[in-house]
Amino acid sequence: MDYLRRLQMERPALFFVVLFVGIFVAFQVVLLVAGPLLAAVGVPSWAVFPLILVVLVVIARRQNR
Repeated sequence: MDYLRRLQMERPALFFVVLFVGIFVAFQVVLLVAGPLLAAVGVPSWAVFPLILVVLVVIARRQNR
């Protein structure tokens, strides 16, 4: 954490690039894992993306409380 805080203060542009790439890669991994699991249950392929977004919103709202 100290490294990221120092990076944010010293090089904010690089910090936001690393943050964006990290979030993008993590989201792709979640889609890669959740897609086959939800397809096995019978969820259509188009519904995986909105379902993951709903789950992330619920998690974020619970953390705010």
